[in-house]
Amino acid sequence: MVIDSPHAAHKYLRRISRDFSTVRRFSNTPPVGPATPPPTTAPSVDGADALPSTPRGIRKRQRLRKRSSVSSTLSKVLILNVRDLLRAQPEPTPEHQPRSWIETNFQKRECIKFIPCPKDDTKCCCGQAQITHQTIAGIESGSPGDTWLPTKHTRPQPTDAYGTIEFQGGAHPTKAQYVRLSFDTRPELLVQLFTKEWNLELPKLLITVQGGKANFDLQAKLKKEIRKGLLKAAKTTGAWIFTGGTNTGVTKQVGDALLLEGQQRTGRVVSIGIAPWGIVERNHELLGHNREVPCHSISSPRSKLAVLNNRHAYFLLVDNGTMAKYGAELILRRKLEKFISNLKLHPFTHSSTPVVCLVIEGGTNTIRAVLEYVTDSPPVPVVVCDGSGRAADLLAFVHKYASDGEEQPVLESMRDYLIGTIQKTFEVGLDQAEKLYQELLQCTRNKNLITVFRIQEKPEGEAQELDQTILTALFKSQHLSPPEQLSLALTWNRVDIARSEIFVYGQEWPNGALDEAMMQALEHDRIDFVKLLLENGVSMKKFLTIPRLEELYNTKHGPANTLGYILRDVRPHIPKGYIYTLHDIGLVINKLMGGAYRSYYTRRKFRPIYAKVMNSYANACRKSSTYQYQRYAGANSLSLVTGLLPFTTEMALFEFPFNELLIWAVLTKRQQMALLMWTHGEEALAKSLVACKLYKAMAHEAAEDDLDTEIYEELRSYAKEFESKGNKLLDFSYRQDAEKAQRLLTCELHSWSNQSCLSLAVAANHRALLAHPCSQVILADLWMGGLRTRKNTNFKVILGLIMPFYIRQLDFKSKEELQQMPQTEEEHLENQNLDNDDSDRSQPDAENALLKAKRSISLRYRKGAGSNNRDKALLADTYSVRDTKVHENGKVNLTAGAEEPPSKVSLTDSDPSQFREFFHLSEFTNEIKQHQPLRLKKKFYEFYTAPITKFWADSIAYMFFLIMFSFTVLVKMGPIPRWQEWYSIAYITTLGFEKVREIVSSEPVAITHKFSVWAWNMWNPCDGAAIILFLIGLAFRFRPNTMDIGRVIYCVDSIYWYLRILNILGVNKYLGPLVTMMGKMVKNMIYFVVLLAVVLMSFGVSRQAILYPNNEPTWRLIREVIAGSIFAPGFQGALGHNSRSHNTRIAGFGPSTFAAAQHRSHAAAAAAAAAAAAAAAASTTTTTTTSTTTMPPSVTPPTTETETETSETSHELPSFLNGNHTNVTYQPYFMLYGEVFADDIDPPCGEDPRQPACVTGHWVTPITMSMYLLIANILLINLLIAVFNNIFNEVNSVSHQVWMFQRFTVVMEYQQKPVLPPPFIAFCHFYSLLKYCVRKAKGEPGMSKFSFIP
Repeated sequence: MVIDSPHAAHKYLRRISRDFSTVRRFSNTPPVGPATPPPTTAPSVDGADALPSTPRGIRKRQRLRKRSSVSSTLSKVLILNVRDLLRAQPEPTPEHQPRSWIETNFQKRECIKFIPCPKDDTKCCCGQAQITHQTIAGIESGSPGDTWLPTKHTRPQPTDAYGTIEFQGGAHPTKAQYVRLSFDTRPELLVQLFTKEWNLELPKLLITVQGGKANFDLQAKLKKEIRKGLLKAAKTTGAWIFTGGTNTGVTKQVGDALLLEGQQRTGRVVSIGIAPWGIVERNHELLGHNREVPCHSISSPRSKLAVLNNRHAYFLLVDNGTMAKYGAELILRRKLEKFISNLKLHPFTHSSTPVVCLVIEGGTNTIRAVLEYVTDSPPVPVVVCDGSGRAADLLAFVHKYASDGEEQPVLESMRDYLIGTIQKTFEVGLDQAEKLYQELLQCTRNKNLITVFRIQEKPEGEAQELDQTILTALFKSQHLSPPEQLSLALTWNRVDIARSEIFVYGQEWPNGALDEAMMQALEHDRIDFVKLLLENGVSMKKFLTIPRLEELYNTKHGPANTLGYILRDVRPHIPKGYIYTLHDIGLVINKLMGGAYRSYYTRRKFRPIYAKVMNSYANACRKSSTYQYQRYAGANSLSLVTGLLPFTTEMALFEFPFNELLIWAVLTKRQQMALLMWTHGEEALAKSLVACKLYKAMAHEAAEDDLDTEIYEELRSYAKEFESKGNKLLDFSYRQDAEKAQRLLTCELHSWSNQSCLSLAVAANHRALLAHPCSQVILADLWMGGLRTRKNTNFKVILGLIMPFYIRQLDFKSKEELQQMPQTEEEHLENQNLDNDDSDRSQPDAENALLKAKRSISLRYRKGAGSNNRDKALLADTYSVRDTKVHENGKVNLTAGAEEPPSKVSLTDSDPSQFREFFHLSEFTNEIKQHQPLRLKKKFYEFYTAPITKFWADSIAYMFFLIMFSFTVLVKMGPIPRWQEWYSIAYITTLGFEKVREIVSSEPVAITHKFSVWAWNMWNPCDGAAIILFLIGLAFRFRPNTMDIGRVIYCVDSIYWYLRILNILGVNKYLGPLVTMMGKMVKNMIYFVVLLAVVLMSFGVSRQAILYPNNEPTWRLIREVIAGSIFAPGFQGALGHNSRSHNTRIAGFGPSTFAAAQHRSHAAAAAAAAAAAAAAAASTTTTTTTSTTTMPPSVTPPTTETETETSETSHELPSFLNGNHTNVTYQPYFMLYGEVFADDIDPPCGEDPRQPACVTGHWVTPITMSMYLLIANILLINLLIAVFNNIFNEVNSVSHQVWMFQRFTVVMEYQQKPVLPPPFIAFCHFYSLLKYCVRKAKGEPGMSKFSFIP
């Protein structure tokens, strides 16, 4: 009893005093004979009456024994009361403190009327002794014949025991929630306790375990099966387990199974023990409000009470006012089970929560419980573990020999044997045995509700498991429809049950039932169920609609993903609860894919279809929730266009549903689902590349959003997995058929934004795939164009460029081979014109026969394509006569003819008979095929349009431009440009127009998107900046007063044009990886420069401040320091710094000018300046240009003051370079390269009158300089070298892949370039523009966008 107020404490003390007076009266009462009625306060202690004839000494000893017994009883009462008082003192509960939700809704029960027990009149029927029983004023004790009822003789009070039990004794203490509550508590409050207070999810299955209360042993094999099966059934289905809660009998066996689960560390099973409060040993230790109670799960050997099992997670301690009696929990447990069974499993399914009873061993009460379960409404299926003993064995035996009808002839014939077995098993009388026999017979009348689990081998050789038996029993007993059974199996995530019990032969499914199951399986990421449904007839093409796909993107189930973070970048200011639309998803896909990729969801043709479908879907649903109307409110924006479209069910479907589901799985980070979608459907290679690119982009976004490192690593690992699968798929395809594999890489994919696998590989940076022999064969074929040369290819191409008549001697591919080669869109149209010109001339008979055979093949498979789309994709595209178009970024369009739309390449196999028929026709065509040489006009065309020819023509023209431009900047620039300068101006100007053409003719529609695609190549924006800088210099150059500025800009611009040679050298197999290394090193050197600047400024500022303390405070000081740090290393060093020679001092730019000038005589400085002035006057006669002549160190000609002033004026430095401020960064920077300025480390001062006075602290600078050189010259420089070495090793390990990746970029670049190099490229631009205008005027199809490729 807990004392929670001072008033109750005083009341408790009065009770103690009353107990004292009672004991005192009892001790003073003389012994009485049989005629005297016994006292009402307390009976005889030993239970025997005193006889009047007892001798006096014996009576005296009896009185002494009685007094000692009373004294011991009194001491126990005092100890209990004082202990309760002490326990109550540390935790006083203020009267004003509000009660918790548990105290408000849950109550305890206390017996308020003493009714003597028939077996022991010293105890109440509630189990408490009369001495410790609570008495209430006005309530008299009952007579021994009265019936004790908990509803009548107990009173409810707010519960005083709830909190957390911390079980001790294990390696780690386990915790369990507990609460003391009344036996008549409403079950809805208990469910609210589970879900709100204890944060449990509602169960998907309830397993209630019934069995014996006393300890028993199981067979080792059966024990193992029960533990494993029960644990698996609970964990895979998300079930709750109800047990008795105590550490005895069947509950202990369940606890052992949960112990095995704790060792696996895979999540805790929800195990709820429902035990009577009165039988819990040391239950007074649990008293308290929201306490953490340490507890040992060890019971006393002599105690009749029980301890709680330490493997349960939750305990309901049911109180009906009794002590040391079982049965208080039965009513509450059954009511709670019935209430949970009526709960719906929404949103998983519309059926109720299934409940199953598991019987292990057990006594007579277990048989009655089973009878109650099978006869209840609705009935509860029962699983009996045969071989566990007693009640379970009897139930299994009776079930085995029971018949399906009402009559039980076999059991009736064994009636006597069964009754005898019952008597022997339960140790009961004949009447009770017959009653139990009748209860067993009643159980058999519901034989279908009882399933027996036996440890035996199935005929197929598979061992039967307990979890399968439990779940199968539910299906057999509840008479559920197949869709409901499938929903339950989905809820439990038990595909094995669905495969064996639901998808049986002859099962009929209502329309749409499997579609609903597929939707649940996709939402809840049930991979195995998606496989099972696909195997059993679900057509994903008919299932996946636009509304369903949008619903999948908005589902709250599944793993956490980064889709919301990325969506905020494309849709800022998203309100809470925003519903994603497919257009939003399309924007996310475009952002992640980058480049010219455009998702189907963002294309113009999809928008009216989306609006029409969503409006029709919303009108069909007509749901009352505002969610639906908000969801499709945006669909009315295209009402005008939507009204013109007739609605059909096919509008809501997708041509390639597995592609859409793959993107959905990747964006929602469902890797296993994405792998499943990759294995189904078409275009597996493209899907792997798209998934790889999306995962890499998502990882990059996660790193930029500063998400967990684990998310970044996880996404990168997913990307690598798809990289590996794509590479293995290509390798397998290449080994099977090299030609098909090549066409697979170059085929234009309309479902992937008209990209090809090669362009997707470039976007995903899949170097391994681009380095594959299949890709390299294609690139080599594209690089050579129509040429067929094996040796000295580069020399022959250069010779052909120099001497065009040599082109006739080169080898070219045949016309048939050229037709199979990829082509640009313009080349496709040009070849049509050439073919039309050739067709006007007469052809040999063999060639006419060849064309007829080709047309017959093409027509044959085009006709068959209507009935079999896969055959069309595999055969009509692969083997028919077709032209191929190469677009930007490696997209190659394979078409069956000039007017037919491009088709797709399938990875699925087709009918072998069609292959045989086709190959027979191919042999016929090969026989009549004649490889005739190309005409001269065609040879010239193929030679000059080959990418290798364009490359060498462009390289030769570029080198010639560099020579002319170098000549321009090295010689004197006159007012009128020379022809070399005019050539340079024309080259750079036409190159600028070419860059504009590249931007305009790129695939994206928006100009910003076009520019981003164009700027993807690093050299393009650099070219643009260099061209703009040149044009600025050109504007200055044509103005007389700024011509020198323009010339300087020319000189600066020439730096980049020489560095641009690295782009040409990148084609080389050996120099290409080195160029890549340089780029990476420069990027990493930027971070190093920041560290170096910190150390450099720390030393430079300190050194400058100590050596020059008299500087005046001006704003120019900040500018000079910053300017010196930027310009001093490059500008001053270029002007004349060379070791510590006197030459630089003569020129006026050496160290003596900045640091040592103050420590040398004025005459020496004047002589040096005069020598420089004299040399300048003798070397030139013009005033516009001057040249400096370096004098030997020994020559010191005389000078005058006038000449000195002239020299100082002509060689005057900028203000930020002419002073001591530049020492802040100038000298410390060159110290890194070994120039320590020895004369300036510690110059002489103060020792001679002619020497300047020493500044305070001048001795500090050598010390700081030593520290600076130690850190900067040794630590930082070596750190930079280590970083560069790491980059070299990283790139060198994949140098072959790096070169092949760069080779693809170069091939695609020169495939798109015009034939003529700058500056003659202007003719190509004019010619292409003219043809484009003519075609537009005539309305001829063939060019979807403005292209300048002649």
